Amino acid sequence: MRRIAAAFLALALGAPLAPAAPSHGISAFGDLKYPANFRHFDYVNPDAPKGGRIALIGPVPVDTFDSFNGYILRGDAVQGYELMFDSLMATATDEPDSLYGLVAETADIAEDRKSITFALRQEAKFADGTPLTAEDVCDSFRLLSTEGHERIRITIRDVEACEVISPHALRYRFKGERTRDLPLTVAALPIFSKAYYEKVDFSKSTLEPPLGSGPYTVKSFRPGEYVTYGRREDYWARDLPVNRGRYNFDEVRFDYFRDRTAGFEALKAGTIDLREEYTSRDWATAYDFPALKDGRVLQQVLPDETPSGAQGFFFNLRREKFQDIRVRKALNLAFDFEWTNKNLFFGLYERTASFFEMSPLKAEGLPKAEELALLEPFRGSLRPEVFGEVAQPPVSDGSGQDRKLLREASKLLDEAGWAADGTLRRNARGETLDVEFLIDSPVFERILGPYVKNLRLLGVNATIRTVDEAQYQDRQENYDYDVISSRFMAGLTPGDGLRIFFGSDSARKPGTYNMSGVASPEIDALIDRLVEAKSREELYVAGRALDRVLRAEQFWVPNWHKGSHWIAHWDKFGRPAVKPKYDRGILDTWWYDEAKAKRIATGN
Repeated sequence: MRRIAAAFLALALGAPLAPAAPSHGISAFGDLKYPANFRHFDYVNPDAPKGGRIALIGPVPVDTFDSFNGYILRGDAVQGYELMFDSLMATATDEPDSLYGLVAETADIAEDRKSITFALRQEAKFADGTPLTAEDVCDSFRLLSTEGHERIRITIRDVEACEVISPHALRYRFKGERTRDLPLTVAALPIFSKAYYEKVDFSKSTLEPPLGSGPYTVKSFRPGEYVTYGRREDYWARDLPVNRGRYNFDEVRFDYFRDRTAGFEALKAGTIDLREEYTSRDWATAYDFPALKDGRVLQQVLPDETPSGAQGFFFNLRREKFQDIRVRKALNLAFDFEWTNKNLFFGLYERTASFFEMSPLKAEGLPKAEELALLEPFRGSLRPEVFGEVAQPPVSDGSGQDRKLLREASKLLDEAGWAADGTLRRNARGETLDVEFLIDSPVFERILGPYVKNLRLLGVNATIRTVDEAQYQDRQENYDYDVISSRFMAGLTPGDGLRIFFGSDSARKPGTYNMSGVASPEIDALIDRLVEAKSREELYVAGRALDRVLRAEQFWVPNWHKGSHWIAHWDKFGRPAVKPKYDRGILDTWWYDEAKAKRIATGN
């Protein structure tokens, strides 16, 4: 009866009716691992006990916060804010892109993928007990599309409308032809209370904890020190299949520290329970303190099967001095990864070459016929290298100052009009070739130091600029830098989100991830082809073609990657036998083990 009523109302609204095919889950290409009657995800313990606390350092390298709204550009968002909000559907982290019903009981994608209709669970409610309805979902879309962060707005720009059909049914309508990923995008958007944001200005950063419908609420906080989230005993969705065995900690606390050394000392002292290590030197040499030696602290290597993405030093193409590709190639040649990995990283990393490293979208060797079919229409405007062996970072002799590579770099700078004038190079206007590396932590100085030394040998006036977190964020969002370190991650099924990193529109708008300011109609067109892919194989082919074009532009110095997470934690937790394939699963699936914690406390 409800479906008939909804259909009647859809006709009244003038919306085209889609074939009735409601599903408990959706994915980019229709493949789902879990059936409609699944009881829980395979990577959880459905009987995991609830209780205890976990204190850790968040994944984002910031040392303070001034806002509980992480969905706008303003302010420094608190870690873990997403724990307060639900979405229409929840991600299965053992599949490439599948989502299953959370607030939405079912989803119905139109045959032409121009719309998706959601039927909501009537029991869904916010933390204050008020019902969560279709009005809240559509108003959340309105807020995000008009006042949300540019990184979000870019991904939903082709969402034409969110229409309320009934209190527990709504439809999103899409425009254009590149709609494959839009059902997934809107299904994963956070849901806000319309009534709450009628009283609170969504566009302003605030330290007033917001009203959400998610598994946690803010329990206590002190900016620059910590935030603690408390698990909601009355969480409406705690027993749904997508949540069974998840969100097991009564408290989740994120601690803030001014530098990595302070965070490490906090782990040793037991102030925090868990720390992910990102520094190879520390992982190899620093974990020798008493609590680790006697087994109270464990050093774990968790496999990471997600695409590693692309970490590198990105040149700001918005600045004239980087427009000449010969300059960019020369700067690339001066970085000696082989020496760096051996002497600074204890040989623990591999060199990154691709923007889709550890992914089927990574280009290899010569382009295959299906890749050429996508590239040939642009042959006249693409670099010739695109049609040959895919661009690779240079391999040095490991000496730290490979004379052959440095001679090649010097020649390229000469050709680009940067003539040697004593110790520095100058162009025809007498300007020196100044290259400043912007960083927010002294940790990178030991890595950049040898690189800067090589650049100065070439006559480049290279310097390192270390600023505090606030300055760094401001300069990053406004592209006020020469070179910046960043990591781009595309996920397992990249789509419209690639425009945030490489789209022409994102090059001109503040606050995106387009660090180099890449703006190319050919790259835009290849992103379109990737978004339009009708199968995973088509997606992979389009990704490899795009990878070739991006790598040929040489707008970055590729860094390094590894296929694992380095985790150190006090032995007071339990975890499922199976780790989610594409996630750490720590906050999501681990639990507090009282017996283990008691042994640590008593020393037995």
